[in-house]
Amino acid sequence: MDFYDLVILLAIAMVLAACGRSDSGAGADSTYVDADTAAAVPGAATRTFAEDLALLQEHAPVQVLKGVGGARVALSAAYQGRVMTSAARPEGHSFGWINREFIEDGTTGTQFDNYGGEDRFWLGPEGGQYSLYFPPDSAFVFSSWQVPEALNEGAWTIREQSDTSVTFTRSMRPVNYSGTRFEMQVERTVRLLSWDEAADHMHIEIPEDLEWVGFETINRVTNIGERAWEKDDGVPSIWILGMYEPFGTTYVVLPFEGENDGEVVNDAYFGEVPLERLAVRDGYILFKCDGEFRSKIGLGPTRAKSVLGSYNEDEHLLTLVQYNKPADTREYVNSMWEIQEEPYAGDVVNSYNDGPPEPGVPPLGGFYEIESSSPALQLAPGESYVHIQRTLHLIGDDRATLEPVAQGAIGISLSTIADGIQ
Repeated sequence: MDFYDLVILLAIAMVLAACGRSDSGAGADSTYVDADTAAAVPGAATRTFAEDLALLQEHAPVQVLKGVGGARVALSAAYQGRVMTSAARPEGHSFGWINREFIEDGTTGTQFDNYGGEDRFWLGPEGGQYSLYFPPDSAFVFSSWQVPEALNEGAWTIREQSDTSVTFTRSMRPVNYSGTRFEMQVERTVRLLSWDEAADHMHIEIPEDLEWVGFETINRVTNIGERAWEKDDGVPSIWILGMYEPFGTTYVVLPFEGENDGEVVNDAYFGEVPLERLAVRDGYILFKCDGEFRSKIGLGPTRAKSVLGSYNEDEHLLTLVQYNKPADTREYVNSMWEIQEEPYAGDVVNSYNDGPPEPGVPPLGGFYEIESSSPALQLAPGESYVHIQRTLHLIGDDRATLEPVAQGAIGISLSTIADGIQ
């Protein structure tokens, strides 16, 4: 997800345009944010699902899944089959982050058509000799970076649709940095989760007095070419990314396996994360996400568990993300922007916090992300792999009503999370 160097160019362009200038350029990473910059975060005001749905429907066809109790999930074939946002009820908070300005502008075919959305399909790796986001022999710099067309623009085909699920398809032929072409068919089903399904996958019981919405995306990639996908040529992975509203300050929680010795978390993407924003504790990682400091972390397959989440104390909002992590150890693609010594030593889960790319420049949107990836896909002709990511948002009257859910899913007390990083 190192596409966030896009923040630099787009954010600066916005500032320069506001000053009546047409030139733009890329700035350096920054840890600076002041009150005026924070107040300028686009989309910082809380919006309802109904408001976001109205905006989306003005610009493209939208499919809406409707669940018991008023749960809603909005998705769109026009935006590459993304889940754009969801809510526990139509007039409730819209949980997904939507780039309203980009959608209203109607621009397509940019380096990254950033519509937002709380579950989108991408392919890894992003960087390295097997990158799908840099043309052969180019430098690993932002000016060379380009999201593959099939992931970036154009509507996907709706194959099936009901009140509770939609299946999208698209054929793709991406080429990696080393010149290897992949012929693939992608099938992506978005479906609502029932009460029992959500409880079973998250290993929890959902109290009846909670408001909630849950959905899953079932992402199947099939090798439709005549050659096998082999490591020496570079192989892709399925990469699912969700953009969420932080509602002020949210803490992402990543439970991990093993002791706290050795390197636990990868925070090298945008430079070391300050101690007041990242804490490695006994069996879990706490990461501050407020849309005000650009940073990213990741966990490798031997550390990461299959469930992670986030919590916002002010809204009493608990978000859980679960994915089908293989029981055995697999290799994962490396997305660092460099020629790599270990191209299959990548992360399986990541979290990103948006923030200003340089002093005085606003963030791209003030969102945060939770992501998961499939193993590296070594597929024979006709062979498929399925990566599933499930998202569950729960709102309680107070912290105590959510506590049993958090303990059951991630094994961490909400009181510990709510105290933040001391």
